[in-house]
Amino acid sequence: MAADMAVHCDSFEVALQAGPDIAEITGAIGRIVAEAGVREGSAHVCALGSTASITTIEYEPGAVEDLKRAIERLAPPNQSYAHEMTWHDGNGHSHVQAALLGPSIVVPIRNGALRLGTWQQVILINHDIHRRRRTVEVTVIGRA
Repeated sequence: MAADMAVHCDSFEVALQAGPDIAEITGAIGRIVAEAGVREGSAHVCALGSTASITTIEYEPGAVEDLKRAIERLAPPNQSYAHEMTWHDGNGHSHVQAALLGPSIVVPIRNGALRLGTWQQVILINHDIHRRRRTVEVTVIGRA
């Protein structure tokens, strides 16, 4: 890695209700980017846990509700899942929902800030049937 390259790792936690529950986390990621002192690079953002996901959306009530409904249509909770036949824990749909959306994203950093669209925010989703305290890992890589 070049001498002017920096790597900064940090994490934060978010309490979420039973899923799908969605929290906007752009500000928390932005604070980590600011602490890292990276001017140009990227932030890799990853939710820990097999029933959590991260994506972007315009974080407003209508779009959030639309996303929740779409998630439930993709993998409805009232269907039969092989996972439940093995574990009998009732959250087979939670694993499928999270896998379809994915656990991580990469956001560009330009001029020391996250480079997102005007109406684009980063969100964390809990798909599990229980409340969860989710850990989000952020790795910032770039030039200082």
